[in-house]
Amino acid sequence: MNHPSTDPAADAERVKAFFIAERGYWRPWAETMLGVSPAFLEQYARYAGYPARTGPLTPRMVELIYVALDASSAHLYEPGLHTHLKRALEVGVTPAEIFDVLHLVAVQGVASVCQATDILAELAGADDEGACAPGLQADIERLGPAHALALRAVARLDPGYAEVLIDFLERGRPAAGLSAGERSVVQLALHACFTAFNPEAVRQIVATALSQGVPRAELLQAIQLGAHLSVHGTALGVNVLRQVTAP
Repeated sequence: MNHPSTDPAADAERVKAFFIAERGYWRPWAETMLGVSPAFLEQYARYAGYPARTGPLTPRMVELIYVALDASSAHLYEPGLHTHLKRALEVGVTPAEIFDVLHLVAVQGVASVCQATDILAELAGADDEGACAPGLQADIERLGPAHALALRAVARLDPGYAEVLIDFLERGRPAAGLSAGERSVVQLALHACFTAFNPEAVRQIVATALSQGVPRAELLQAIQLGAHLSVHGTALGVNVLRQVTAP
């Protein structure tokens, strides 16, 4: 671990260089924080950079996860999305892979619809209204686990909605996108992140990913990568503080 020197300016430059090396960016909030609490920046960079630095996921997958998290409707963080889309292209990610991730982002909210519909079916006494059509049931069994979607109640209460949803899941993604295991890793990151934490979906995705042969260490890293998005709240606070204290 680095220790402060007797030269504050040199220390500030060292912290700035370390932060950029770990996080890949430097923004006005970081400049402000550097003058107020360089220790925060140094320790944050070490903590936030740890999963990407030590985990087994490739730089390509790390950037795709960051793209998903920043683009997610639960976060919508354009500066981070710009940074990570640029870095994703630099490490060889294809446009089809990016659009596949954005398709998963569009699907993220459906997991909550399915869970809420299950509750509605239970409390409205619709659990025993019979099974859906055999063809639709087959589609559910094929696609539901891969997206952590419990579609049975949805299909019973509104089969038309289930049909158009399944068409979107199956035909709305690019033909040459991610592998099944890679899609599970990205979905895990989306549902495990504190911005839209969905424990039921996490449980289903982890089970699916393990059955696909995705290593436990990769799943752990996908979970870890979402935690430090909370620094965007810190950045907002620092930027507003700078504005209200400006002469």
